[in-house]
Amino acid sequence: MSISGVENGIVFIVDDSADVRDGLKALVESVGLACKVFDSPEEFLRHNANGPSCLVLDVRFPKMSGLDLQAELAQASRNIPTIIITGHGDIPMTVRAMKAGAVAFLTKPLREQDVVDAIFAGLERDRLQLEQEQKRRDLYLRFETLSSREREILPLITARLLNKQIAGEVGLSEVTVKVHRSHLMAKLEAKSLPDLVRMADTLGVRHVANSKASSIA
Repeated sequence: MSISGVENGIVFIVDDSADVRDGLKALVESVGLACKVFDSPEEFLRHNANGPSCLVLDVRFPKMSGLDLQAELAQASRNIPTIIITGHGDIPMTVRAMKAGAVAFLTKPLREQDVVDAIFAGLERDRLQLEQEQKRRDLYLRFETLSSREREILPLITARLLNKQIAGEVGLSEVTVKVHRSHLMAKLEAKSLPDLVRMADTLGVRHVANSKASSIA
């Protein structure tokens, strides 16, 4: 069964108070967003999120704290934008949460507009993160289509060596280097040399002096 508003992202609420969960769920759904609630960090950890999402998270729980959950998610590379809520906030707690990447740190009683604004900021952050991750995955897939020779000359091109210099380093004719260069630019969908350099940086491809092979950091 589809959830209303899921195309715009989903909001996860983790709070051990049924009243708070119900109130936040009603607020989230009132602005057209999908919502799923959990009564503990442990329950949330058993759930897998797909698509843009953000997490509204209380701090105090009987076992694992909200801040501990935030740290565990970061260690597991589940970078879900998080909005911390608490009725007992202090400066050290706020600093810890924000250093860990929290979108906002809100104290109870909550102002509805503050919560809504933070949720939309979190969803937008996650949407951008997911887009960047997808672009990186697509780039790695395109890189896999390069021949061994194209991979060999890629770091030499991005080091801004001339075709003649590349030819001398890898033992090919200048014309052949031009052909390989054209092919790898097309395969990687690079529109210019600066574009290719940015791709190589993303891939971790580095030029090593006097080396005849590309390396990936």
